[in-house]
Amino acid sequence: MTTSVLPEEMADRFAAARQVADAVLFEGYVLYPYRASAAKNQLRWQFGVLVPPHWGAGSAEHSFQRTECLMEPRSGARLSAELRFLRAQRRTVQRRSPDGGFETVAELALPDRVLVPWDEGVEERVTLTADVSKLTGEGVAVPFTRPARDETEPVHDADGQLVGRLVRHTARIDGRVRLTATELGGPYVAFRLTATVENTSSWQPDEDGADRAAALPRSLVGSHLLLGLSAGAFVSMTDPQEWAKAAVAACRNEHAWPVLAGESGRADVMLSAPIILEDHPAIAPESPGALYDALEIDEILTLRTAALTDEEKREARGTDPRAAEVIELADTMPPEVLERLHGAVRALREVTGPGPAAPDTLTPDVPGLRPDTPWWDPASDRSVDPVRDRITLDGQSVGAGSRVLLRPGLRRTDAQDLFLQGRTAQVEAVLHDVDGGVHLAVTVEGDPGADIRREQGRFLYFQPDEVAPLEDA
Repeated sequence: MTTSVLPEEMADRFAAARQVADAVLFEGYVLYPYRASAAKNQLRWQFGVLVPPHWGAGSAEHSFQRTECLMEPRSGARLSAELRFLRAQRRTVQRRSPDGGFETVAELALPDRVLVPWDEGVEERVTLTADVSKLTGEGVAVPFTRPARDETEPVHDADGQLVGRLVRHTARIDGRVRLTATELGGPYVAFRLTATVENTSSWQPDEDGADRAAALPRSLVGSHLLLGLSAGAFVSMTDPQEWAKAAVAACRNEHAWPVLAGESGRADVMLSAPIILEDHPAIAPESPGALYDALEIDEILTLRTAALTDEEKREARGTDPRAAEVIELADTMPPEVLERLHGAVRALREVTGPGPAAPDTLTPDVPGLRPDTPWWDPASDRSVDPVRDRITLDGQSVGAGSRVLLRPGLRRTDAQDLFLQGRTAQVEAVLHDVDGGVHLAVTVEGDPGADIRREQGRFLYFQPDEVAPLEDA
């Protein structure tokens, strides 16, 4: 009735959804600035933590997840499920003593990294497959156990000398996955699927109680489910067909939410995650790699990570191998990859589709112009030149190099304008937008960072009616 190995076809379908599932699994794993000493990394594992039931009763976290969704299986269909979670593997650091023994220390400094105590995440999977016809009634329950284990890893210095070791302890974890199905009445062959994941650990806090740190090694962290039908389809929980709306509203989901996953246009895979996602979620193609930080904005995190001091980066590299990968990613990212993180507009592309090919006469013969140049780009339009363009203000010609008086209008609500009112500035460029508007890029006179602003192209921008030309312009 059940198997521990997924059918090959279902394994391929799950693989298409696993990129998003990986983001769920490691969301919040380690946060910027990616150092164990950072306050925000002292309380980790924000999503999908299923704690031991005897500890969870007195906490804000839970020992189970319940997923309910609708499915329309075809005759002979089989349902596959894959539970994925992390085990918090506790790592301590030991230094080699002169007598050849080892002593536990708060840190072990090496030339390229600083090793510190840390809870590492070890991925675990529980898979099962069953005929849909066998899921009615009591359904299928699969208990699982991951035994405790201890291991050590030697640490050598740059010369190959043994200077310490990492000691890892992983506690025992017990759990259960239960699948049941109830046929719905009506003209359609449809079932309500209930999938429950439980932490069944018998561990109990001692008489003095135990904090979250004691419960975490015995918890299922980042717990989520992939569900797949060999034949048939699931019903979207966020946009169901008319006939299914009442049945969807009657589903009870606790500490998890199911969405259609995998290849867009298909409905044979569901991802039930501890965070709310949309149907067919996907990782942005511009994203160069995992940054793990909750609600991450890749461009900001990459820039801030690259700006960490060398000492901060050493500690981050020693905190966790995944944190070390983030540091390496930020330090080696090519400029063209970083540019892609600045933003992308997808909605217009999706609504309008590809437009007609532009006539050759509209494509300027600009050396180095790439085929993917945007539909309008100052570099490809010779009719504009921000450095040489000029406008007329109060009868005077104003352009790059002109001096102006700043007088922000009433429509401006930025508090910074209060400090700029009445200040003098130098115009750096005259910019024309695609709607015919004009903007003046300026640097404030007396600003000690003016040279840096010019070097980086980070100016202040005003519209013509917000400045006045000075007579010596």
